[in-house]
Amino acid sequence: MKKNEIVTVKIEDIGTAGEGIGRAEGMTLFIKDALPGDVVTAVVMKLKKTYGYARLLEILTPSPHRVIPKCLESRRCGGCQIQALAYEEQLLFKQSLVRNHLIRIGGFPADEVQKWMQPVIGMENPYHYRNKAQFPIGTDKDGNPVAGFYAGRTHTIIPIEKCYLGVSCNEEILDILLSFMRENDIRPYDEETGRGLVRHVLIRYGFTTKEIMVCIVINGETIPGQELLVEKLSAVSGMTSISVNINRKRTNVILGDTVKTIWGSDYIIDYIGDVKYRISPHSFYQVNPVQTVKLYQTALEYAGLTGNETVWDLYCGIGTISLFLAKKARMVYGVEIVPQAVADAKNNAKMNGINNAKFFVGKAEEVLPDFYDKRTVGEEEADMLHPDVIVVDPPRKGCEESLLSTMLEMSPERIVYVSCDSATLARDLKYLRAGGYEVRSVQPVDQFCHTVHTECVVGIQRKHI
Repeated sequence: MKKNEIVTVKIEDIGTAGEGIGRAEGMTLFIKDALPGDVVTAVVMKLKKTYGYARLLEILTPSPHRVIPKCLESRRCGGCQIQALAYEEQLLFKQSLVRNHLIRIGGFPADEVQKWMQPVIGMENPYHYRNKAQFPIGTDKDGNPVAGFYAGRTHTIIPIEKCYLGVSCNEEILDILLSFMRENDIRPYDEETGRGLVRHVLIRYGFTTKEIMVCIVINGETIPGQELLVEKLSAVSGMTSISVNINRKRTNVILGDTVKTIWGSDYIIDYIGDVKYRISPHSFYQVNPVQTVKLYQTALEYAGLTGNETVWDLYCGIGTISLFLAKKARMVYGVEIVPQAVADAKNNAKMNGINNAKFFVGKAEEVLPDFYDKRTVGEEEADMLHPDVIVVDPPRKGCEESLLSTMLEMSPERIVYVSCDSATLARDLKYLRAGGYEVRSVQPVDQFCHTVHTECVVGIQRKHI
């Protein structure tokens, strides 16, 4: 097999990034946009010793699980990797992905994994579920401002104002902003030159309250003529907060540090279950509120709270899980690195009349070991040193070993691990198992329909020997 060779491939599996996997001339090939069951022609683009990458040319025989995507740009856009796969098959793929990671990376026996694994909790309607959207702003070939999403693994903007994962108000807001930019000759930011003003627009929507937040990320201090823009945006039904975020750095990071509210409130309000949350532009807040209720209810069930327990909630964000737990625990301690998120968590606790939750600013992998090493001996500190339950919801990279080690030293009766990456989850579960804990249940939840990502909640119990 050579580069640029055209091959015919029967797709037999699907990779972690959603690409089809098949074999040709003894070589394993990864082919984007191909699905299990497809027979395709593809051109070989890159070869390694035992595998390679090819670009899809034609689908000769479509998979029985292939469907027509709602979004016409689903192949070019990097947002929905598997929208062409029937939703029931998406759930099976995610179940298999989590299972294989636990076996291959975690080293757990297949029969044990089979006993723990619960079927993926899917959605009745897997569209229009996102309460947050971040649209990069750029220009089309004629120099007109456009909004959309990046093509997969690039910073090329695919103009998409109607996203089938987002809420309908996004289109109205984008139309107002782009029209304003055209009429006032306001230029989008250019990553190559560092010139231009408008970089991104962040839109948040409260599914329960119907409140809307718009935060415009700019390469400057203000938007020329922004009073007219505010007038138009504030007329959108549900508009609650309009702000600008200042980001003048030559960076791929979307939000800068400074936010200036230019109309309305600094935040919006929304609910998860019966708990109310204040959400600001920097807040981490789960993007799928329908599935988040199921996710947190599962975490609460695995925590096994009776009202007498002390709980640590690590990577607590704005207190979303903490406040859910506090209604059933004696005391909850949350740790989060973002100061604004901790301020929001404290305000959220006060807003809900919750007095049994305290929050600390810092890296969980630093705060918890440092706290434990001090070995303070007050009555409250003794409970903090030896909690009944630790809940951990880390970023995709998972937990650092120093944090896992401290968790083992604290020896809680139960650990609840909420994960957005089943590969790092499997790695960390392997460490916890070696430290005397056993997995009791693994519940995948489809938080990110039509993408390759999935969320998991794992119930972990300390072994009693």
